[in-house]
Amino acid sequence: MPDTATLLLFAAACLARTITPGPDMMLIASRSLSQGRFAGLLTYLGIATGCYLQALAVAFGLSQLFLLVPAAYDVLRWIGAAYLAWLAWTTLRANAALFAPAADAARMPGRTIFLQGLMSNVLNPKMALFMLALLPQFIHPEAGSVAAQVIVLATVLNLIGLIPNGIVILMAGRLGRAIAARPQLARLPQRILGVVFGALALRLALASRD
Repeated sequence: MPDTATLLLFAAACLARTITPGPDMMLIASRSLSQGRFAGLLTYLGIATGCYLQALAVAFGLSQLFLLVPAAYDVLRWIGAAYLAWLAWTTLRANAALFAPAADAARMPGRTIFLQGLMSNVLNPKMALFMLALLPQFIHPEAGSVAAQVIVLATVLNLIGLIPNGIVILMAGRLGRAIAARPQLARLPQRILGVVFGALALRLALASRD
């Protein structure tokens, strides 16, 4: 298990990363705005689960594939961009407004929202490289199971990430309810969510390894 000093130093690094707005926060905010707090929380849980999978990939050396086979990075990057572009298209083309709780509960189940958050994280090679660059600095084989240490560190990352993202969920959820009270703005969250998916797809497609 990591010692206290290691955990505190890692927590500081995680805090610096999570308070900086990025794709994950954009997705959480837009989902909270379009479908409420619970949907935003499910999105975060999907992203957090993706962090565990990325961390386990580091523990078993799978992320080093990007270093050994550079083309693998581009393959995953384009798959992720295509997935996000598809989400953008289907969101913008939907006939019903997203912020309509009674109809939306059946059309967009919680499992789908969770999986979208999960896939957006798992298909982001930047996250794998971040894990590969950060985690090994805080892992000490002599301290016990490497996999267990990685899980502990990933848990710290997710718990710290819940603080700023939780604030975003609360604020966006309140704004979403205000928009829902005005019928003329009912489709605005849907358009915002579609644009966010599209922007994330473009960002990932144009991303470099640096």
